[in-house]
Amino acid sequence: MNSSLRIAVIGDFDPGFAPHRDTEAALRHSAAWLGVAVEIGWVATGGLEEDLGPVRAADALWCAPGSPYRSLTGAVDALRHGRERGIPTLGTCGGCQHMIIEYARNVMGFVDARHAEYDPYGSELFVSELTCSLAGKTMPVRFAADSRTAGWYGAERATERYYCNFGLNPEHRKAVHEAGLRVVGEDDDGEARVLEIPEHPFYVATLFVPQARSTPELPHPLVTALLRAAA
Repeated sequence: MNSSLRIAVIGDFDPGFAPHRDTEAALRHSAAWLGVAVEIGWVATGGLEEDLGPVRAADALWCAPGSPYRSLTGAVDALRHGRERGIPTLGTCGGCQHMIIEYARNVMGFVDARHAEYDPYGSELFVSELTCSLAGKTMPVRFAADSRTAGWYGAERATERYYCNFGLNPEHRKAVHEAGLRVVGEDDDGEARVLEIPEHPFYVATLFVPQARSTPELPHPLVTALLRAAA
C-alpha cells in the first residue's frame, strides 16, 4: 500500500459538530488498522466553485455531513470529479444527498435537480424531506446480497446511526437506481439508505453516518474499504 494517503473531506468544518470530529477519528482508526498514514484536509465548499485543486490532488474523497453547505455547487462539482475520474468517494448523510443531486444533474440530465433543504419548492426534487426525521436515531439497515457494500461489511445487515432529515425522493428512486446509482441498502420499511455505483472503484453514499460507530478496535468497514481502494 502507499505509505501515505491524501484524503479530502468535502464540507464546511464545524469543530462543535460531532460527526465532523468522528469523520477524522474514523479515518485514523482505519488507517492504523491498514498500517498507512493519512493526510486529512477539510475542503470548504465555497472555494470549490473556483478551484478543485484540493480534490484533484486527493487519493480519496469523503463528502461529510453538515448540509446545507455554503455552496451546493462546489460540493456537486467535487463529487462529479470523483465520480468521473474514478477517485474513491464516500458520502455520508448530507454527502449522500449531494451525491444524488450530482448524479441526477450530470448523468441523468436533470439539470434542475434540486435538494429540498435548499429549495423546498423546486420542480425536480431528487432529495426530499423524510416522512420521519432520523436525526439521533440508531436503526437497522439491510444490504442487497450482491452489492459491493455487503461484501465490504461481510454481512447483509448492520445497525447504524443517523443525523438527517432528508433523503432520496421515493418518486425518483426507480429512475436513479436504473440509471446506475443503485439502491443497495434499505431500512426495515424499505426506504433507501445506501447507494453505490458498482463499476466505480469505490463510490458509496450512505444516509447514515458510519463514522459514529468507528473505534480504534473496530474501525468501520466502509471507511476501511475507502482507504483500501485509495491505496
